[in-house]
Amino acid sequence: MQFGLTETQETLKKSVREFLTAECPMPVVRKSIETETALDAGLWSRIAAQGWTGLLIPEEYGGHGMGMVEMAVVLEEMGRALMPGPFFSTTLLAGTIIANGGTEAQKHKYLAAIASGDAKATLAQAHKSSDVCSYVPDAAVADFIVCSTRNRLFIAPASGLRITHTPALDLTRPLYEVSLKGLDVAAADVIATGARARQILDGALDAATAGLTAEMTGGMQRLLEITVGYAKTRKQFGRPIGQFQAVQHLCADMLLFTESARSAAYYACYCVSEGLPEASEAVSIAKSYVSETYREAGNRAIQVHGGMGFTWENDCHLYYRRAKASELSLGDAIHHRERLATMIIDRRTSASAAD
Repeated sequence: MQFGLTETQETLKKSVREFLTAECPMPVVRKSIETETALDAGLWSRIAAQGWTGLLIPEEYGGHGMGMVEMAVVLEEMGRALMPGPFFSTTLLAGTIIANGGTEAQKHKYLAAIASGDAKATLAQAHKSSDVCSYVPDAAVADFIVCSTRNRLFIAPASGLRITHTPALDLTRPLYEVSLKGLDVAAADVIATGARARQILDGALDAATAGLTAEMTGGMQRLLEITVGYAKTRKQFGRPIGQFQAVQHLCADMLLFTESARSAAYYACYCVSEGLPEASEAVSIAKSYVSETYREAGNRAIQVHGGMGFTWENDCHLYYRRAKASELSLGDAIHHRERLATMIIDRRTSASAAD
């Protein structure tokens, strides 16, 4: 399969990079992580003004009705810039669930607010029969939260929930614990129940996971750029360290990881966008690969930088934090390999039964 971005997608990619270069340089990122929520309200407003919060939302609800490949283009550039804030949580987690499974009333009420940037949201998943949702991203800045319990999906105003900050490795993406205990859910706020709720959630998580791999690829690309730039200027024994074969091998590994990750991520996003039967498998292949290679790219970047790679002043450790957090988010490599194996076994069993 030959795949390349269209002229429109290339234009989108260029405009996103130019915007983030101007509006979200590393000093802005570092200033945002000094706060508990990592939210820059001005940056959020300017992002919404670009229309990116409504990228996946159908036009009848105030969005642009574009697909996951276009979203991957945006997310890759956001990952490259290490952009903080609730964009991913709002658009890929909460927004996708409502768009795919919400009632007409819910779509008009919530999707329009997301598209305009007036509302921020996230997804909280309760563990089995528990009323507590752990590791919920951006909950403190959300206006509403899509909640997933054992038997249903529903929407709850964030103001009615007990939200507690928990330590997070990635300082640009704070995590929280959300308690649903004693919450009274109105019928109008229920998205779905039973098997239908599980189906909607699984579809949305596939889309979110595919998008996350694109964002991770952008981080790998930036680590590669930073590392190659350093290798060209840092001198040892009277010449740039980039002239040493051992350093060249490390940079070559990073390039291989990045290009392969990009192919896997974009194919997963394409499959999800087109609703192809192999979408879930493509998502798990991409996430299992990118989870490990983003971390390995971080390892090599820090190795090339030497001891200073771990210092606070160096940007590499911030990307490494994002790599480790993203590796675990929405399932690590082991989880997705097990999921992929289960899908393959189920398909073969079904084929055998049909014969």
